[in-house]
Amino acid sequence: MTSDAKTTASVRQVISFGQYKVSPVVSRPPDERILWGDPQQVTWNHYTDPTGQFHAGVWQGEPGAWRVQYDPHEEELCTLIEGRVRLTDAQGRAQEFVTGATFVVPGGFVGTWENLTRVRKVYAIGTLRTGSEAAPDTQSASQKTLR
Repeated sequence: MTSDAKTTASVRQVISFGQYKVSPVVSRPPDERILWGDPQQVTWNHYTDPTGQFHAGVWQGEPGAWRVQYDPHEEELCTLIEGRVRLTDAQGRAQEFVTGATFVVPGGFVGTWENLTRVRKVYAIGTLRTGSEAAPDTQSASQKTLR
Protein backbone atom coordinates (compact mmCIF):
# COMPACT_ATOMS: atom_id res chain seq x y z
CA MET A 1 0.00 0.00 0.00
CA THR A 2 1.38 3.43 -0.85
CA SER A 3 1.26 6.35 1.56
CA ASP A 4 -1.43 7.97 -0.63
CA ALA A 5 -3.67 4.93 -0.29
CA LYS A 6 -3.36 4.97 3.50
CA THR A 7 -4.32 8.58 3.85
CA THR A 8 -7.41 8.47 1.67
CA ALA A 9 -9.01 5.79 3.85
CA SER A 10 -11.07 4.57 0.91
CA VAL A 11 -10.23 1.02 2.02
CA ARG A 12 -11.57 0.25 5.49
CA GLN A 13 -8.65 -1.49 7.17
CA VAL A 14 -6.55 -1.00 10.27
CA ILE A 15 -3.49 1.20 9.71
CA SER A 16 -0.31 0.02 11.44
CA PHE A 17 2.26 2.80 11.73
CA GLY A 18 5.16 0.35 11.54
CA GLN A 19 3.87 -1.50 8.50
CA TYR A 20 4.07 1.24 5.85
CA LYS A 21 6.72 3.77 4.96
CA VAL A 22 5.41 7.36 5.00
CA SER A 23 7.19 10.36 3.50
CA PRO A 24 8.31 12.82 6.18
CA VAL A 25 7.24 16.47 6.05
CA VAL A 26 9.82 18.91 7.45
CA SER A 27 8.65 22.21 8.95
CA ARG A 28 9.22 24.71 11.74
CA PRO A 29 7.03 27.25 13.49
CA PRO A 30 6.88 30.73 11.92
CA ASP A 31 9.77 32.94 13.09
CA GLU A 32 7.41 35.35 14.88
CA ARG A 33 6.17 32.53 17.15
CA ILE A 34 9.59 31.15 18.15
CA LEU A 35 10.72 32.14 21.65
CA TRP A 36 14.03 30.26 21.72
CA GLY A 37 15.93 27.55 19.87
CA ASP A 38 15.52 26.30 16.32
CA PRO A 39 12.61 23.87 16.69
CA GLN A 40 12.81 22.03 13.40
CA GLN A 41 9.96 19.53 13.09
CA VAL A 42 9.34 16.35 11.11
CA THR A 43 5.88 14.82 10.71
CA TRP A 44 5.05 11.35 9.45
CA ASN A 45 1.27 11.48 8.96
CA HIS A 46 0.08 7.87 8.72
CA TYR A 47 -3.63 8.48 8.41
CA THR A 48 -6.13 11.16 7.41
CA ASP A 49 -9.83 10.32 7.31
CA PRO A 50 -11.89 11.08 4.16
CA THR A 51 -13.36 14.27 5.68
CA GLY A 52 -9.96 15.69 6.66
CA GLN A 53 -11.14 16.01 10.28
CA PHE A 54 -8.89 13.36 11.82
CA HIS A 55 -5.13 12.83 11.47
CA ALA A 56 -2.75 10.40 13.19
CA GLY A 57 0.96 9.86 12.96
CA VAL A 58 4.36 10.50 14.49
CA TRP A 59 5.88 13.94 15.07
CA GLN A 60 9.42 14.88 16.03
CA GLY A 61 10.63 18.28 17.20
CA GLU A 62 14.04 19.64 18.15
CA PRO A 63 14.63 21.68 21.34
CA GLY A 64 12.99 25.09 21.37
CA ALA A 65 9.88 26.98 22.42
CA TRP A 66 7.13 28.66 20.41
CA ARG A 67 3.71 30.18 20.93
CA VAL A 68 0.75 27.96 19.96
CA GLN A 69 -2.93 28.61 19.44
CA TYR A 70 -5.17 25.64 18.72
CA ASP A 71 -8.39 26.26 16.81
CA PRO A 72 -11.51 26.06 18.99
CA HIS A 73 -12.51 22.67 17.53
CA GLU A 74 -8.99 21.19 17.21
CA GLU A 75 -8.22 18.54 19.86
CA GLU A 76 -4.90 16.67 20.06
CA LEU A 77 -4.04 13.46 21.91
CA CYS A 78 -0.29 12.98 22.39
CA THR A 79 1.80 10.09 23.71
CA LEU A 80 5.49 10.93 24.12
CA ILE A 81 7.79 8.20 22.85
CA GLU A 82 10.95 10.26 23.40
CA GLY A 83 11.92 13.39 25.28
CA ARG A 84 10.52 16.01 27.60
CA VAL A 85 8.02 18.78 26.81
CA ARG A 86 6.56 21.66 28.81
CA LEU A 87 3.21 23.23 27.93
CA THR A 88 2.36 26.56 29.52
CA ASP A 89 -1.12 28.01 29.14
CA ALA A 90 -1.99 31.69 28.71
CA GLN A 91 -2.40 32.05 32.50
CA GLY A 92 1.16 30.83 33.10
CA ARG A 93 0.27 27.34 34.39
CA ALA A 94 2.99 24.93 33.22
CA GLN A 95 2.86 21.15 32.91
CA GLU A 96 5.80 18.92 32.00
CA PHE A 97 5.53 15.57 30.28
CA VAL A 98 8.22 12.91 29.76
CA THR A 99 8.61 9.74 27.71
CA GLY A 100 5.58 7.51 28.21
CA ALA A 101 3.19 10.33 29.17
CA THR A 102 -0.14 10.69 27.41
CA PHE A 103 -2.03 13.99 27.43
CA VAL A 104 -4.68 15.97 25.55
CA VAL A 105 -4.33 19.53 24.28
CA PRO A 106 -7.90 20.84 24.23
CA GLY A 107 -9.48 22.91 21.50
CA GLY A 108 -8.80 26.62 21.92
CA PHE A 109 -5.58 26.10 23.93
CA VAL A 110 -3.35 29.18 23.81
CA GLY A 111 0.12 29.16 25.28
CA THR A 112 3.67 27.93 24.78
CA TRP A 113 4.92 24.56 23.55
CA GLU A 114 8.48 23.95 24.74
CA ASN A 115 10.61 20.97 23.73
CA LEU A 116 13.18 20.69 26.51
CA THR A 117 14.92 17.89 24.55
CA ARG A 118 14.31 16.30 21.17
CA VAL A 119 10.70 15.11 21.34
CA ARG A 120 8.92 12.34 19.45
CA LYS A 121 5.23 11.76 19.93
CA VAL A 122 2.41 9.72 18.50
CA TYR A 123 -0.45 12.11 17.81
CA ALA A 124 -4.12 11.96 16.96
CA ILE A 125 -5.73 15.27 15.98
CA GLY A 126 -9.44 15.73 15.55
CA THR A 127 -10.92 18.87 14.07
CA LEU A 128 -14.50 18.65 15.22
CA ARG A 129 -16.38 20.51 12.52
CA THR A 130 -20.16 20.46 12.51
CA GLY A 131 -22.96 20.86 9.97
CA SER A 132 -21.94 21.93 6.49
CA GLU A 133 -18.32 22.41 7.68
CA ALA A 134 -18.04 18.64 8.24
CA ALA A 135 -19.05 17.55 4.74
CA PRO A 136 -16.13 16.46 2.56
CA ASP A 137 -15.46 18.78 -0.35
CA THR A 138 -16.36 16.68 -3.40
CA GLN A 139 -16.95 19.44 -5.96
CA SER A 140 -14.57 19.80 -8.85
CA ALA A 141 -12.69 23.03 -9.44
CA SER A 142 -15.03 23.95 -12.29
CA GLN A 143 -18.10 23.51 -10.06
CA LYS A 144 -16.58 25.78 -7.41
CA THR A 145 -16.21 28.67 -9.85
CA LEU A 146 -19.97 28.68 -10.45
CA ARG A 147 -20.84 29.76 -6.89
